[in-house]
Amino acid sequence: MTDLMMPGMSGVEVTRAIRTRSATPVLILSVRDHERTKVEALDAGADDYVTKPFSIQELLARVRAHLRRAPERTTAAIEAGDFVIDANAHTIAVTGSQIHLTPKEFDLLLHLARNAGKVMTHRALLTSVWGAQSAHQPEYLRVFVGQLRKKLEAESGKQYIQTEPWVGYRFVPEGLIGSEE
Repeated sequence: MTDLMMPGMSGVEVTRAIRTRSATPVLILSVRDHERTKVEALDAGADDYVTKPFSIQELLARVRAHLRRAPERTTAAIEAGDFVIDANAHTIAVTGSQIHLTPKEFDLLLHLARNAGKVMTHRALLTSVWGAQSAHQPEYLRVFVGQLRKKLEAESGKQYIQTEPWVGYRFVPEGLIGSEE
């Protein structure tokens, strides 16, 4: 659920961002009841638009209805190079060895792995893992990439996360011999 009027990003922008990554049901809650506003939100990808005030019972019924129609949340494991990443089980194996990651490390690696071989910008990674409010705080990213590198490279000595100077990071699931930084 999202409201149309939020600081930093409108509900329509949030909806568009969610639609680029997920089929999760999106309900817009708003005091705005103009037809044009509703159409814009629904065209951006919202599944429903509820005008305030509303009863909690009605809102819960709408949520239940959307969840009944939502796709199953099963995701096939990502098998790439030295990695097997199971998003459902929240497990990672590198060259057959299980690696323990914190939830944020896991989210970061999963996002990189889903885009293996592509350069992911600092902003894209920060936004997808920490949210839009963190898009201008690259120190989070540096710390977590450093932690990930230590954990992933400990066994194999291969470099799996490449730095693309001034741009971002690239995940190389086959690994490169040696390390940087």
